[in-house]
Amino acid sequence: MSAIPSVDLQDFVSEDPKKKQKFIQELGAAFENIGFVALSGHFLSDGLVENLYVEIKKFFDLPQEVKNKYEIEGIGGQRGYTSFGKEHAKGRKVGDLKEFWHFGQYVEDDAKLAEEYPDNVMVEELPHFNKIGKETYKMLEKTAKYVLRALALHLGLEETYFDAYIKNGNSILRPIHYPPITEEPQNAVRAAAHGDINLITLLMGAHGKGLQVQNHNGEWVDAIARPDQLMINVGDMLSRLTNDQLKSTIHQVVNPPRELWGTSRYSIPFFMHPVSEMPLNCLENCIDEDHPKKFADITAGEFLNERLIELGLIKG
Repeated sequence: MSAIPSVDLQDFVSEDPKKKQKFIQELGAAFENIGFVALSGHFLSDGLVENLYVEIKKFFDLPQEVKNKYEIEGIGGQRGYTSFGKEHAKGRKVGDLKEFWHFGQYVEDDAKLAEEYPDNVMVEELPHFNKIGKETYKMLEKTAKYVLRALALHLGLEETYFDAYIKNGNSILRPIHYPPITEEPQNAVRAAAHGDINLITLLMGAHGKGLQVQNHNGEWVDAIARPDQLMINVGDMLSRLTNDQLKSTIHQVVNPPRELWGTSRYSIPFFMHPVSEMPLNCLENCIDEDHPKKFADITAGEFLNERLIELGLIKG
């Protein structure tokens, strides 16, 4: 496959059974064939998207010493600010050319989980930053819930199979700033080739060249969405759960051509995570004689911890 397919979430949430089934088939085929899809008809309004970009640009434009006070020690970067070059892809030592912020879950009705997750970090200098971040988080979480409902039906599960696992899940909204490149990068790219850890990722800001997806033939394909679309991909947790029926696709953000080195790039992924207790044991209906079980049983929390160590965000 050499292009990213497009689907419209409104087909799934419509009252029309044919449209709903069409969405399920198209989404399932895209995730089995390339692991990425461009999604329109989501729950983010144009106004909310515009406001979010205004706020995150204001944050990343703050003086470095101001941003540094929001880098919280001891929580593996789960909330607040992570400075330039700190994160690297699995298996690499060179840091990616980016800085980012993390908004995390706003726990409702669960004291145990509220205790488990770090608190969100409030930015004193920007009165609207946290409010806009929370609104965006909620709308992306709602969008992700319906995408997972469609995938559950594609996999022969109950439509609401994922609902209880993602309620108050450990999901992360990550505004990323790739600053202008000022000197020849030494083996570093804006984001080195990697797979995502989580169930699914919903990406805002894939409107220009830069994001590339590796198809099953090992070729790199440009992944460019329309301004009204989110790019959605399968993460390693979902790949593991489905015994690789749904593919977690390797992707990267390459450096721009030299004439564009002086420009910033912003992208905003939402990493949909379940609660830590969710078992990622391969689903029975994804295992057969031709597809033997490929992965050992593990929980989402255990898997996340392993991967954060590999990424250099927490110590082993």
